[in-house]
Amino acid sequence: MDVKTSFVSQAYANAKTAAAPQPKADSAGDGFARLAGNFMSSLQEHENTARAAMTGGADPHALVQALASSQLAVETVATVRDRVVEAYQEILRMPV
Repeated sequence: MDVKTSFVSQAYANAKTAAAPQPKADSAGDGFARLAGNFMSSLQEHENTARAAMTGGADPHALVQALASSQLAVETVATVRDRVVEAYQEILRMPV
């Protein structure tokens, strides 16, 4: 299994667990806050892996995996941001 395939399968598993029925949230903002928290903790973990790899504390494969996972996370957040902006613009275009 190559690196991209393993990241895609990992991302699919993460998305599947995120899409699973969650305990009742108070609002949509709670879900978004949880997603943002997961994103930040993921980036911090990958940054620590990159630092360890630069100092010789982690293998190069872990560095490549952390970089690819970070790229996927950033692309996902950018897509969500674009959709939120698009929805906001659509609301602004609605006649009153």
